[in-house]
Amino acid sequence: MKTIYCISGLGADERAFAKLHIDGYRLQVIPWLLPEKKESIQHYATRMRAAIREENPILMGLSFGGMVCTEIAKQIPVQKLILISSVKSSRELPAWMKAVAWLRLHRIVPLKSTKLTEPIQNRMLGAISPEERLIASEYRKKVNIDYTNWAVNEAINWKNDWRHPDTVHIHGDSDRMFPIKYIRPTFTIKQGGHFMIMNKAADVSRCINEILQQNQGC
Repeated sequence: MKTIYCISGLGADERAFAKLHIDGYRLQVIPWLLPEKKESIQHYATRMRAAIREENPILMGLSFGGMVCTEIAKQIPVQKLILISSVKSSRELPAWMKAVAWLRLHRIVPLKSTKLTEPIQNRMLGAISPEERLIASEYRKKVNIDYTNWAVNEAINWKNDWRHPDTVHIHGDSDRMFPIKYIRPTFTIKQGGHFMIMNKAADVSRCINEILQQNQGC
């Protein structure tokens, strides 16, 4: 069985991919590493790719994990790059993220989650059901604050115009984190929010299976 190497969203773990069903492939989630002091996303990607044991792998990145997968794909030959609820380049970052980066608000406003901010964060994520809100809450509680600060800074300041020639981008038309008006996806999931990998897993799986089956037929 072939392997798809997966990198989850900011602070998330292997549960983010648990509801996907990809025919003929196993999903191997690369766990997040703690960033080194003043580490660039490019250097971080080099450390993350040490977990990849195959040549010319398929990479799948969720949200910020898609940015890291893109940086890995710059460094090694990659068969296919699958992005879910992510961005392909810095041009697809929303205006509010660019404003936060320019004003350096993320350096001023504490990023630690609170009971007051959780409902707003859940709305941005599209975490609707009690299960999804519970998972999101667990992610926030266990995530390392130094990692969060680093990841947010790298995400909103990401500078990239390069695109892997075999990129598949799956995005929801109701994503509040990365609004689709800035995105040109390969597949659009109707009523899909940023958490659609869980609450629209069947639709996301169908898109992935379709593109992988097309490749097998070539």
